[in-house]
Order: sequence, then structure tokens, then C-alpha cells
Amino acid sequence: MIGRLNHVAIATADLEKSAAVYRDLLGAKVSAPHALPEHGVTVVFVELPNTKIELLQPLGDKSPIAAYLEKSPSGGMHHVCYEVDDIAAARDKLAAAGARVLGDIKIGAHGKPVVFLHPKDFVGTLVELEQA
Repeated sequence: MIGRLNHVAIATADLEKSAAVYRDLLGAKVSAPHALPEHGVTVVFVELPNTKIELLQPLGDKSPIAAYLEKSPSGGMHHVCYEVDDIAAARDKLAAAGARVLGDIKIGAHGKPVVFLHPKDFVGTLVELEQA
């Protein structure tokens, strides 16, 4: 069902400092920050030859990343994202198998449909599925 790894998302309290680590120390291509108010985050995309890293900083007090950083102030891996061919079919199959789907399908940071899956059902990792 799952395809390639689309990205790994890392929560950070300091987006500029985190972007500098990838850009200046690791030599990666790093995008300008993009505010995504509908998701409560500001994101920077780090382009790698085989995938992407998304650096996420809270945008507003109700951001899910703000809640994450309250528990882990130094930041860290927030979720992994895998591509699927048909997001609705994947959601329905997983839900029928007992996996907890978090919310409805919505448009993600890359402009494609996404859905999140509960970490307790996926080895302690929040999983995002994105339609390829």
C-alpha cells in the first residue's frame, strides 16, 4: 500500500537556526519559510536527493507543533510521510483494519491530499499519508 518516503517532519522552536544547520553545516538546499495558517505551522523544505525534510515551527498558540514542543522543548521528529496511490482507499482500508485515522482528508503542505494516522497504531510514530 505505501510507496516511497515523501518526507520526515522535524518540529523546531527556531526555524531559522534549524534551517541554518541543514543549509550551512550539511550543505542542503533549503527553501524560504512558508506560513501555512490552515495547518498552524511555518515550514521550511529541505531538499535531499531521495526525499525531503520538513522543518516545522508553530504558527499561533493552537498549533499542533506548539503542543509537541511543550512536551519536547528541544524539538525532534514529529512525523513521517509515505506516499499512497489513492488516499481515500488507503484511509478506508486502514480504518477497516482498526487503525485510528486522525481527522479527515485535507490538503497538505505540498498541495496534495493527506491524512494522519495515530502513533499508537504505528510503532509510536505519527504517520502521514500523502496521495502521490
